[in-house]
Amino acid sequence: MIHEVRGDILLSHAQVIAHAVAPDDRFSQGLALSLRQRWPALVKDFHHFCHTRQPKAGDVWVWSGAMSKRVISLLTNEAPPGTGDKPPPARKEVLELSLRELRSLLESKRFSHIALPRLATGAGGLDWKVVEPLIERHLGDLDLPIYIYTQYEEGVQAMEPGLSRNDSLDRRPDVSRRQ
Repeated sequence: MIHEVRGDILLSHAQVIAHAVAPDDRFSQGLALSLRQRWPALVKDFHHFCHTRQPKAGDVWVWSGAMSKRVISLLTNEAPPGTGDKPPPARKEVLELSLRELRSLLESKRFSHIALPRLATGAGGLDWKVVEPLIERHLGDLDLPIYIYTQYEEGVQAMEPGLSRNDSLDRRPDVSRRQ
Protein backbone atom coordinates (compact mmCIF):
# COMPACT_ATOMS: atom_id res chain seq x y z
CA MET A 1 0.00 0.00 0.00
CA ILE A 2 1.35 3.36 -0.98
CA HIS A 3 0.56 6.36 1.18
CA GLU A 4 1.54 9.88 0.17
CA VAL A 5 2.51 11.94 3.19
CA ARG A 6 4.11 15.26 3.91
CA GLY A 7 6.64 16.08 6.56
CA ASP A 8 10.26 15.39 7.49
CA ILE A 9 11.31 11.90 6.37
CA LEU A 10 14.02 11.83 9.05
CA LEU A 11 11.23 11.79 11.63
CA SER A 12 9.57 8.78 10.01
CA HIS A 13 8.62 5.81 12.17
CA ALA A 14 9.23 3.50 9.20
CA GLN A 15 11.79 0.75 9.69
CA VAL A 16 13.61 1.77 6.49
CA ILE A 17 14.32 5.07 4.74
CA ALA A 18 15.31 4.83 1.07
CA HIS A 19 16.96 7.56 -0.96
CA ALA A 20 18.70 8.04 -4.30
CA VAL A 21 22.44 8.71 -4.74
CA ALA A 22 25.28 8.07 -7.17
CA PRO A 23 28.21 5.76 -6.54
CA ASP A 24 30.85 7.74 -4.62
CA ASP A 25 28.25 10.42 -3.86
CA ARG A 26 29.42 13.17 -1.50
CA PHE A 27 26.02 13.44 0.27
CA SER A 28 26.22 17.21 -0.20
CA GLN A 29 22.64 18.19 -0.98
CA GLY A 30 19.01 17.39 -0.29
CA LEU A 31 18.06 14.33 1.72
CA ALA A 32 21.57 12.89 1.35
CA LEU A 33 22.99 15.94 3.15
CA SER A 34 20.43 15.56 5.94
CA LEU A 35 21.34 11.88 6.28
CA ARG A 36 25.04 12.78 6.44
CA GLN A 37 24.37 15.30 9.18
CA ARG A 38 22.22 12.85 11.16
CA TRP A 39 24.38 9.76 10.68
CA PRO A 40 27.97 10.63 9.65
CA ALA A 41 28.90 6.93 9.88
CA LEU A 42 26.50 6.22 7.01
CA VAL A 43 28.60 8.28 4.61
CA LYS A 44 31.88 6.77 5.83
CA ASP A 45 30.46 3.26 5.41
CA PHE A 46 29.01 4.14 1.99
CA HIS A 47 32.37 5.39 0.73
CA HIS A 48 34.04 2.25 2.06
CA PHE A 49 31.42 0.16 0.25
CA CYS A 50 31.97 2.08 -2.99
CA HIS A 51 35.76 1.78 -2.70
CA THR A 52 35.76 -1.97 -2.02
CA ARG A 53 32.82 -3.11 -4.19
CA GLN A 54 32.73 -0.50 -6.97
CA PRO A 55 28.95 -0.66 -7.35
CA LYS A 56 27.22 0.28 -10.56
CA ALA A 57 24.25 2.50 -11.18
CA GLY A 58 21.12 0.45 -10.51
CA ASP A 59 22.52 -1.27 -7.42
CA VAL A 60 21.23 -0.78 -3.87
CA TRP A 61 23.09 -0.72 -0.56
CA VAL A 62 21.68 -1.18 2.95
CA TRP A 63 23.09 0.55 6.01
CA SER A 64 22.01 -0.34 9.55
CA GLY A 65 22.26 2.50 11.99
CA ALA A 66 21.34 3.47 15.48
CA MET A 67 18.04 2.35 16.98
CA SER A 68 17.50 -0.30 14.27
CA LYS A 69 16.97 2.34 11.59
CA ARG A 70 18.06 1.21 8.14
CA VAL A 71 18.86 3.38 5.16
CA ILE A 72 18.74 1.95 1.66
CA SER A 73 20.74 3.85 -0.91
CA LEU A 74 19.46 3.41 -4.45
CA LEU A 75 22.24 4.16 -6.91
CA THR A 76 20.15 5.95 -9.51
CA ASN A 77 22.95 7.95 -11.15
CA GLU A 78 26.21 7.00 -12.80
CA ALA A 79 29.35 7.73 -10.80
CA PRO A 80 30.81 11.23 -11.26
CA PRO A 81 33.50 11.33 -13.96
CA GLY A 82 36.17 12.66 -11.58
CA THR A 83 36.77 13.08 -7.88
CA GLY A 84 34.60 15.88 -6.52
CA ASP A 85 32.66 16.22 -9.79
CA LYS A 86 28.89 16.36 -9.82
CA PRO A 87 27.29 13.09 -10.95
CA PRO A 88 25.35 13.08 -14.21
CA PRO A 89 21.54 13.28 -13.93
CA ALA A 90 19.59 10.16 -13.02
CA ARG A 91 18.09 8.16 -15.83
CA LYS A 92 14.69 6.47 -15.84
CA GLU A 93 16.18 3.12 -16.89
CA VAL A 94 18.67 3.15 -14.01
CA LEU A 95 15.97 4.14 -11.52
CA GLU A 96 13.94 1.15 -12.71
CA LEU A 97 16.92 -1.15 -12.08
CA SER A 98 17.23 0.25 -8.56
CA LEU A 99 13.51 -0.14 -7.91
CA ARG A 100 13.66 -3.80 -9.02
CA GLU A 101 16.58 -4.36 -6.65
CA LEU A 102 14.71 -2.54 -3.88
CA ARG A 103 11.65 -4.70 -4.40
CA SER A 104 13.72 -7.86 -4.23
CA LEU A 105 15.39 -6.63 -1.06
CA LEU A 106 12.09 -5.67 0.56
CA GLU A 107 10.65 -9.10 -0.21
CA SER A 108 13.68 -11.11 0.91
CA LYS A 109 14.43 -9.18 4.11
CA ARG A 110 10.76 -8.90 5.06
CA PHE A 111 10.90 -5.30 6.11
CA SER A 112 7.65 -4.14 7.67
CA HIS A 113 7.47 -0.58 6.26
CA ILE A 114 9.52 1.89 4.24
CA ALA A 115 9.64 5.66 3.73
CA LEU A 116 11.03 7.28 0.63
CA PRO A 117 11.16 10.73 -0.90
CA ARG A 118 10.30 11.63 -4.46
CA LEU A 119 13.25 9.53 -5.64
CA ALA A 120 15.77 11.04 -8.08
CA THR A 121 13.71 14.21 -8.58
CA GLY A 122 15.93 16.65 -6.67
CA ALA A 123 19.62 16.43 -7.50
CA GLY A 124 18.80 13.50 -9.80
CA GLY A 125 16.82 15.78 -12.10
CA LEU A 126 13.97 13.42 -13.01
CA ASP A 127 10.39 14.64 -13.23
CA TRP A 128 8.01 13.33 -10.54
CA LYS A 129 5.45 12.63 -13.29
CA VAL A 130 7.94 10.06 -14.64
CA VAL A 131 9.06 8.67 -11.27
CA GLU A 132 5.69 8.23 -9.55
CA PRO A 133 4.34 5.61 -12.01
CA LEU A 134 7.62 3.69 -11.76
CA ILE A 135 7.28 3.47 -7.99
CA GLU A 136 3.65 2.38 -8.40
CA ARG A 137 4.61 -0.29 -10.94
CA HIS A 138 7.56 -1.74 -9.03
CA LEU A 139 6.44 -1.37 -5.41
CA GLY A 140 2.70 -0.70 -5.40
CA ASP A 141 1.54 -4.28 -4.96
CA LEU A 142 3.90 -5.12 -2.09
CA ASP A 143 2.21 -6.17 1.11
CA LEU A 144 3.78 -3.49 3.29
CA PRO A 145 3.10 0.19 3.91
CA ILE A 146 5.16 2.48 1.69
CA TYR A 147 5.22 6.12 2.75
CA ILE A 148 6.19 8.51 -0.03
CA TYR A 149 7.15 11.92 1.28
CA THR A 150 5.81 14.05 -1.53
CA GLN A 151 6.15 17.35 0.32
CA TYR A 152 9.05 18.15 2.65
CA GLU A 153 8.28 20.05 5.85
CA GLU A 154 11.31 20.40 8.11
CA GLY A 155 10.72 19.21 11.65
CA VAL A 156 7.15 18.04 10.97
CA GLN A 157 6.20 14.48 11.87
CA ALA A 158 4.17 13.01 9.00
CA MET A 159 0.99 11.12 9.64
CA GLU A 160 1.98 7.60 8.57
CA PRO A 161 -1.18 5.44 8.63
CA GLY A 162 -0.63 2.54 10.97
CA LEU A 163 2.70 3.84 12.30
CA SER A 164 2.33 7.26 13.83
CA ARG A 165 1.67 7.17 17.55
CA ASN A 166 -0.99 9.84 17.23
CA ASP A 167 -2.45 8.57 13.94
CA SER A 168 -5.96 8.40 15.35
CA LEU A 169 -5.73 11.89 16.85
CA ASP A 170 -4.72 13.92 13.81
CA ARG A 171 -6.48 13.47 10.50
CA ARG A 172 -5.15 16.32 8.40
CA PRO A 173 -7.28 16.64 5.26
CA ASP A 174 -4.31 17.57 3.08
CA VAL A 175 -2.61 14.19 3.55
CA SER A 176 -3.39 12.04 0.53
CA ARG A 177 -3.85 8.31 0.93
CA ARG A 178 -3.86 5.85 -1.94
CA GLN A 179 -4.38 2.11 -1.76
